[in-house]
Amino acid sequence: MKREDLEALRAKVSCEAVLERAGYEIDLKESTRRAVKYRQGGNIVIVTHAGRGWFDPLSDEKGDVFGLAMFLDNIPFPSAADAVASLVGFQLSRPAWKPSRPSEPIEGIGERWRSRRAPSPGSGAWRYLCWARWIPTTIVRQAIREGVLREGPFGSMWAAHVDTDGRIIGWEERGAEWRGFSTGGSKVLFRLGPSDASRLCVTEAAIDAMSLAALEGPREQTLYLSTGGGWSPATDAALAVLAARPGLTLVAATDANSQGEIYADRLRAIAENVGSDWQRLRPSSDDWNEVLLIREKENRERTERESKGVPHAHRSRQGRLRPADAVP
Repeated sequence: MKREDLEALRAKVSCEAVLERAGYEIDLKESTRRAVKYRQGGNIVIVTHAGRGWFDPLSDEKGDVFGLAMFLDNIPFPSAADAVASLVGFQLSRPAWKPSRPSEPIEGIGERWRSRRAPSPGSGAWRYLCWARWIPTTIVRQAIREGVLREGPFGSMWAAHVDTDGRIIGWEERGAEWRGFSTGGSKVLFRLGPSDASRLCVTEAAIDAMSLAALEGPREQTLYLSTGGGWSPATDAALAVLAARPGLTLVAATDANSQGEIYADRLRAIAENVGSDWQRLRPSSDDWNEVLLIREKENRERTERESKGVPHAHRSRQGRLRPADAVP
């Protein structure tokens, strides 16, 4: 199936249609226009982005309508595409949502942001970022210095989205049992790093932006960005402005799945349109935080082995063991 056909299917079939066909039922009491909860027994799926995205709140699974079909039935992408195509014209059983409230004025958003304190060692957001997500304290402190992190309720963290004028207009909300975006806020870009950077790394979540910064180490000329899992016209415009600077390299560091590839193609189109360099930086796991977690786990296991006096070794591609300091 051609990319154009896949894009057309993605626009015609919502994630809710896939869930209804699979026997999931909507939980109206716990749903909002922006986050629609579906249940089937003990399974829960939250539909976001007006039916175009979803995530499993009990795991890290997320994606688009094709990813949902693959997730629910454990089928490969071609079969998922056929399943989605069969749902063209499907009518949802639930009534249409009433018009939502308009976005909150920026002044109100700013006041809500300023009313929250910055994370500090031992606080809920600090524990979530450093202990659960294993973001290094140096990266967390950098984000705090740059004014883009706040303590959210119930041990969650807020990561600011800033517009081209430097105003905070919304924030990503992440916690152990919650993920969302600020009520009344708008998505543009989370930014971590120098505003005049010559290298832009675009991820899909602030957690991933901070994770990639940790994985790459200190880089003075890199600005790490997050689209917050969406792609609004304001996001597109802000990226075009940033990418238009002379000598700039735009790096698509989006997730290693179908949605990540679509976002990478959009970034390549922006780079080609403004004449900047473009690169694809794909995580070895689904996203950059997962890569960071794997690396930190391996580091801790190695340190534990060495502390017990067990020689550390790696297995080569041919299956032989080689010393840790050998050149691959």
